[in-house]
Amino acid sequence: MIKYYRFCLENGLRVLVHEDKSSPLIAMNILYDVGSRDEDPELTGLAHLFEHLMFGGTSRIPDFDKPLQLAGGENNAFTTEDITDYYITVPETNIETGFWLESDRMSDLDFSQKNLEIQKSVVTEEYYQRYLNQPYGDALLLLRSLAYKVHPYRWPTIGREVSHISNVNLNEIKEFFFSHYAPNNAILTLTGNITPDRAFILTNKWFGPIGKRNVKQRKLPKEPVQKEERRMDAERDVPASAIYKAWHTGPRRSKDFYVLDLITDLLAGGESGRLYTKLVREKKLFSEINAYITSDIDPGMMILHGRLMKGVDIHLAEESINQVIRDLKKRYPSDNEMEKVKNKFESSVIVSNSNILNKAMSLSYFELLGNTDLINNEIYEFRKTNKRMVAEVSAKYLNEENCSTLYYKSTRKD
Repeated sequence: MIKYYRFCLENGLRVLVHEDKSSPLIAMNILYDVGSRDEDPELTGLAHLFEHLMFGGTSRIPDFDKPLQLAGGENNAFTTEDITDYYITVPETNIETGFWLESDRMSDLDFSQKNLEIQKSVVTEEYYQRYLNQPYGDALLLLRSLAYKVHPYRWPTIGREVSHISNVNLNEIKEFFFSHYAPNNAILTLTGNITPDRAFILTNKWFGPIGKRNVKQRKLPKEPVQKEERRMDAERDVPASAIYKAWHTGPRRSKDFYVLDLITDLLAGGESGRLYTKLVREKKLFSEINAYITSDIDPGMMILHGRLMKGVDIHLAEESINQVIRDLKKRYPSDNEMEKVKNKFESSVIVSNSNILNKAMSLSYFELLGNTDLINNEIYEFRKTNKRMVAEVSAKYLNEENCSTLYYKSTRKD
């Protein structure tokens, strides 16, 4: 049982504290309720750009990393479609350095043209390296734009077009910062060797003086129900052809979430998953194949992707995938399959929750979802799933009319 305490500052900052005396460290996690879904369709990639800008320093602390390194700490961040998350681990004796640094960059940033140009250059280079110049790098960009028509999940966190980042100006940057990066739009979680009383004192000292901001209200378009199959072909100079398939699913808070999570493990839970067993090991149609759910806060997707063996007909390969899906809908999984997947999930959660940083991230995210007790109850929610639910949820979502398919064809002749 992970015990946690919660309080809220007058400026709206939500704070969670979990004391773990066994650790000499403290993890500080700040989750901002802003992601790529909060961007203008004509100005995308800003949330990810801010992941970089937030390390560019302020007028008071020009170098974010150096003071933390001198204090024996480490830090990093990540951006998703829904959130931006910044985290620090530091020895207990130097935790106030973390409070000093994080509160400073929440207050303001170095909004200089020089800093902006540096970070724009870094992000545009990342865009080319990871998406445009990387084999299969643009596959999910294509798949997202095929599956979504109006919701901002139709573009990735890096942005819809590289020009959006290269053309953004300081006024647009400042407007995005002050309307999203605010104490009343953030969750601070502290885990490790810190008492709730000390956390309360330090949080009030460093974050209390930061005033509330006018956070931009989220008014996102609702994605229409997909009623017919969608297909796209792409040809690229890649080692092997690949298939990508996406089915619309419910949101992260949906009652079907854990059933869908279990389904992806039944299909692609390592070498014992049905897709690997049938299509890689037995039929030798694919060299690799996987499936996962996006776990988005708004209605997301279940994505399946696999790379074909040389000479395999792509239509035959897809039909073989469809047959595995049909079998899942028609026949209940065995007791052994169900228990194996549930045990694997349980062990992964237990291992994750033994790490103070993972606990801090989970507490922040579950607080955002509105159910912080999931830190203790998620295993039980997963274990509630049964064979009948697997069949019903598979039939509900894994249908042709709800599916978008990308044929990613290799043009190589060798």
